[in-house]
Amino acid sequence: MEFLSGNFLCETIVPKEELIVSRTDLKGNITYANETFAEISGYTADELIGKPHNIVRHPDMPKSIFKELWKDLDIKGSWSGVVKNKRKDEGFYWVYAEVSGVYKDGVLIEYKSIRTPISFDDKVKYQLLYDQLKKDANETTRRIIYS
Repeated sequence: MEFLSGNFLCETIVPKEELIVSRTDLKGNITYANETFAEISGYTADELIGKPHNIVRHPDMPKSIFKELWKDLDIKGSWSGVVKNKRKDEGFYWVYAEVSGVYKDGVLIEYKSIRTPISFDDKVKYQLLYDQLKKDANETTRRIIYS
């Protein structure tokens, strides 16, 4: 069990008219972050560049989702799905992510990701699904204590 405190329960809403865009090298290190990504994640673009993209990985996310992401990128060249991300201040935000390879002269050179907001109903649905996936995989789950 993980004990949570602070801003961890504060959600940042992704505006409907915004796109979160990033690019990474083949190892997952951020090479580009648009201003929306910086603003929503609570980092500056300079703080994000060069860091592993999992700097925003929320602990509520099951490991199996990212295994699926890398498998699909390898086999299909793209992946899409719902992701809960962690902000610099330990808050969070939900997105629908589309990740695909970027090719130059037929050679994979990097990955790009475009993220958009999701509905409240989808947030609830995916939180419950991800909680169950983590439980089934014996991964650490949340435990909130009020004082």
